Amino acid sequence: MARKFRWGATSITNNRENNEDRYLIDPEGRYFLVADGMGGQAAGEKASEMAVDIVPRKLDQAVDFSDDDPKKVQSAIDEAIRSANDEIMAISVLDVNFHNMGTTLVLIVAVENSLYVAGIGDSRVYQLDGDKLTQLTKDHTLTQALIEAGTINEEEAKTHRFKNVLHRYLGSKEGNNGAEVTVLPLTSGNRYMLCSDGVNEGVSDEQIAEILSRFDAPQDAADELVKSSQAGGANDNITSLVLYID
Repeated sequence: MARKFRWGATSITNNRENNEDRYLIDPEGRYFLVADGMGGQAAGEKASEMAVDIVPRKLDQAVDFSDDDPKKVQSAIDEAIRSANDEIMAISVLDVNFHNMGTTLVLIVAVENSLYVAGIGDSRVYQLDGDKLTQLTKDHTLTQALIEAGTINEEEAKTHRFKNVLHRYLGSKEGNNGAEVTVLPLTSGNRYMLCSDGVNEGVSDEQIAEILSRFDAPQDAADELVKSSQAGGANDNITSLVLYID
């Protein structure tokens, strides 16, 4: 039985001069991406724009969307991310206007009966399965590294001075490591959100789960997540891309 995808997305400039977030939705529903640029002004915008241009182009070239071979798809996603990292680093070196630019990236790729989820940086992908919300991606922040080392706990991380400092992103040497790709069954009823860190800065996991559950239309859920994040005190730009599987 064919499954139907529904989606919606909202992105706003929030307490910043410009919006360095970018998202892309494939018209055929094969992939979904959110990127959050850094480096200030044009540099951050350039990096996120490059990410949402290069990665889909590489996926179109390398992925057979009718052949659900996990190793092949994972390899194609990994290579697409590495390619974007290489090109962003090259422009950063060659053009003085884009020195030290970088971007986060999260994506979902749908191939036959599977979803492939990957991320680099601190943008996130969440899954709502019934009433259970799960963060599917890992934050590549110094605070997350400290949590894993047992140096600080989750509560301390919320206000830690390094909470927004990334050690891995597109445009960094560590970005050449690619991304961990998670493979999930494409399950009717599940709901997903891809977001920049502006969302989780302003709303809790409990609020995310409640909003994704409450709204039948993904666009309404995306709008409400951005609105609630802004009301919750988020200072960064806010992007929410919501995907429902019927």
